[in-house]
Amino acid sequence: MDLQGKKVGVLLESDFYEEEIYYYKHRFPEEGIELHFLTRLWGQPYLTFKGHEYHNPFEVHESFEDIDDATLSTFSAIIVPSAIVADRLRFTEDINKLAPAVEFLKRAFAQPNIIKGIICHGMWLVSPAPELVRGRNVVGHINLYGDIKNMGANYIDEDVVVDGDLVTGRTGGHCHLFARKIIDMMYDKEGVAR
Repeated sequence: MDLQGKKVGVLLESDFYEEEIYYYKHRFPEEGIELHFLTRLWGQPYLTFKGHEYHNPFEVHESFEDIDDATLSTFSAIIVPSAIVADRLRFTEDINKLAPAVEFLKRAFAQPNIIKGIICHGMWLVSPAPELVRGRNVVGHINLYGDIKNMGANYIDEDVVVDGDLVTGRTGGHCHLFARKIIDMMYDKEGVAR
């Protein structure tokens, strides 16, 4: 519990991979981490999303659109999960503007003190802003190999890849290894022993 009070944000939308999200819901708090599920609330007090496999409902009450840069800097990590979440979050009403979730991700990338975690198809959220990963070592779902290469990133054929403040994971099925790496990096950053 040495990471008591540290904050991790997980972006969420419908068609999330239940096993991954439920793993995070339990695993991060085991270390004392405050977990925040973030989405675009569209002016609603909360939204209920359904999972991809079992259609399990999951309520989200926090909007990333309400987070200013000062508040964003209080997060230790921001995670873009697997499945269809990133595709739904990259919706924009105006094709001449980036989606709010992409803008939020760009703001997180601008703060090197925040660990950026992107797993599996989460890499879709990066595609409108390829400069975020250009020249960096990453992994993602094999179906996104061409997308990753087209973004100018270096595809590394490993389950979890770390490149500075960026942690990427191959698939949602590797969420335990991905979360472990983020937790280890948080401990290292805090300089506390486990």
